[in-house]
This record gives sequence, C-alpha cells and structure tokens, in this order.
Amino acid sequence: MGSGFSKMKKQAKALQEQFADMQEELQNMRVTGSAGNGLVEVLMNGDKEVLEIKINPDCVDKDDLEGLQDLLVAALKDANEKVKEQSPDNDLGGLGLPFGM
Repeated sequence: MGSGFSKMKKQAKALQEQFADMQEELQNMRVTGSAGNGLVEVLMNGDKEVLEIKINPDCVDKDDLEGLQDLLVAALKDANEKVKEQSPDNDLGGLGLPFGM
C-alpha cells in the first residue's frame, strides 16, 4: 500500500503543477476579437476577462447605437471563440482524467 499511495501522491502533485501552469498560461494569453472589418476590437485574456475595447470613431452614430451594440457583441463572441480554440484546457484529455474532465 505504501508505494502505491506514494505514487498517487506524486501523480496528484504533478497534476496540481499542470493546472497551475495552465492557469498562468490562461492569464498570459491574449486574443483579439473583431467585428465590422475591425471597426470594433476586443482584447481578452484566456480567463475571458475583457482587457480593452477599441471602437473606430467611424462606426459611432448616435442615431444607430443598436448597430454599435451589435458590433460589440460580435467582437466579444469572436474573442471568446478564439480563447476556446487556443485554450490549454482543450488538452485535458491528455491528463488522464475520467470522463474528459
């Protein structure tokens, strides 16, 4: 029992280190989502926190705020998709967790 438990403890520690590395990678990841051919851009980190929003003044029309709102939503969705695609948690299957956790 002793050597099996020791092996499990080592595996758990290695898994914790992998998760910590993944968390750091997500914090450092930067993606830019855009909409309207770059009229609106959103910078987001891997934790899906919005870091910056850039709006081209050409798309600001007080009579069409709905259009600007739509561009913002589209840029946020684009950034969110890019985070999903680039996220290291897509590789969790390689960690040997049951049921793809």
